[in-house]
Amino acid sequence: MKNEKNNQISRRGFLGSAALVAAAASMAPSLVSCGAKQDPYKNALVTADGKPNSKFNGVQCGTITYSFRGVSGSDATIQACIDAGVSSIELMGSGLEAEAGAPTNPVQRGFGGGMPAGPAPGGAPGGAPGGAPGGAPGGAPQGGAPGGMPRMQQPELTDEQKALQAQYEADLAAFRKDPATMEKWAAIAKKFTDAGINVHIFKWTAGNTDELLDYSFSVAKVFGAKAICTEASEDSCKLLGPAAERNGMLAAYHNHAQYAPMKVSEIEAWLNFSPANRLNFDCGHYFGAGYATPGLDPIQFIDHFAEKILSIHFKDKTRHTNEVSSNQNQVWGQGETPIREILQHVRDNYPYIHCDVELEYPVPAWSNSPKEVATCIRYMREALI
Repeated sequence: MKNEKNNQISRRGFLGSAALVAAAASMAPSLVSCGAKQDPYKNALVTADGKPNSKFNGVQCGTITYSFRGVSGSDATIQACIDAGVSSIELMGSGLEAEAGAPTNPVQRGFGGGMPAGPAPGGAPGGAPGGAPGGAPGGAPQGGAPGGMPRMQQPELTDEQKALQAQYEADLAAFRKDPATMEKWAAIAKKFTDAGINVHIFKWTAGNTDELLDYSFSVAKVFGAKAICTEASEDSCKLLGPAAERNGMLAAYHNHAQYAPMKVSEIEAWLNFSPANRLNFDCGHYFGAGYATPGLDPIQFIDHFAEKILSIHFKDKTRHTNEVSSNQNQVWGQGETPIREILQHVRDNYPYIHCDVELEYPVPAWSNSPKEVATCIRYMREALI
């Protein structure tokens, strides 16, 4: 890719120009009202009625709500979106089923005494359908504890705990089959809609069976999502794609380093398991992990798979070949990922692709995650206008 370095917005230059835009907005609010013909910036960070607006020059920008560190629950997530100026999200569904009224598991397992029995619904990016372990860097290996130590075996349940567990599973199954349950989900979804926040992808499944996947897609439909997302693998593409197709939706697959050793034909083979399969392409992970085997740089990858890309995750990383610090998350503008060039290429060729912040660099002690997402959104806006 040519001139990657020169095409970046430096952190200092970006903040300086962003400050000028903010100053202009404060002095002349009418100039930044969304949809106003005199708006020289094409789009604003809020709509005319005060709701967030992160669509710039035809490109819908947003974030995966994983970016909001320490934020849980629909109300707090909505407020974080508002604070960040985000109008479209990939919504992490963990915890929302309990908010909708699902029973909670009374059986606590694990040696720390706080882990509910069974897999967690959803989780951080990288989770496979049903909360099975994925491949997120920095996490525990499958079947092992952090650092490669073997995982200690959990103590067996007592007869009383087994009875409680069985009753919980029966109650949860009944909750999911109750027609009134979707109304409870709809009440949560309405809060996002009323706040002006669109959910374009839902990242959660209740389990791996046909019945539970159908339930999960029904929930995603309530939120108006186009797809359910999970981590890319051959197994997930075989499982989730047909379920999405059966429910008239899409299945999107997020990547970490999976594609680094793969040929393009192998990635295509995964997608070909179902016409509903799509990519949730993480250009930062792809760039940082290296792409010598696929042989396509991030923009070439987007060009090749454009018809199959539903959304792109953005983060700034160092190159795989960086001799000082390889494949490391950086504050936007301080890494080597060609964020600006990729955004402009999407704007000029594929404006229908969602472009989402995935905040992964450490949040400074003096800031918080919504503020940092807001900074990244403004970075995207500068690149696109």
